[in-house]
Amino acid sequence: MRKQKGFSLIELLIVVAIILIIAAIAIPNLLRSRMAANESAAASTIRTLNTAQVSYSTTYPGTGYALSLTVLGPNTVDCTVAANVTSTSACLSDSVLGCATAPCKKGAYFYNMVPATVAGADYFASTYPISTSGGNKRFCSLADAVVKTDSNTVTTPPALADCNAGGTMKALSN
Repeated sequence: MRKQKGFSLIELLIVVAIILIIAAIAIPNLLRSRMAANESAAASTIRTLNTAQVSYSTTYPGTGYALSLTVLGPNTVDCTVAANVTSTSACLSDSVLGCATAPCKKGAYFYNMVPATVAGADYFASTYPISTSGGNKRFCSLADAVVKTDSNTVTTPPALADCNAGGTMKALSN
């Protein structure tokens, strides 16, 4: 009787089938986890923008809040030189978030910040997913620093009216 070396075709097919079953279970969970991580990062970035706005308005009280993400970022200056940090280049965010043209793309989300014309809201910071595979929630905040969210229209920017009191977006629970 001859001794068999290696695996038979049926044994290899069984191993491949087991690997495919495990992948079919694991990949959707991985994608959901990545989407949740993107959403969490977006909410955290909106919180960071609120903190940057408070720092900016404290540092430059005559100016008030920053008018755009570009002003909060380095705005093409070297932030390691103290003389370069001004009210137009505050260096309170990185160059990715403080890009020159809004909306700024960071991770799986677009970010934007504009002055708000509603009484009591001096700025409007918002973020929304680039695609539905990156996230299903939009986030926004006004000068009250309350981060609000919804998941009604996922890949379009939220409107100021949605984020304002009585709008469709609700406060994010911690």
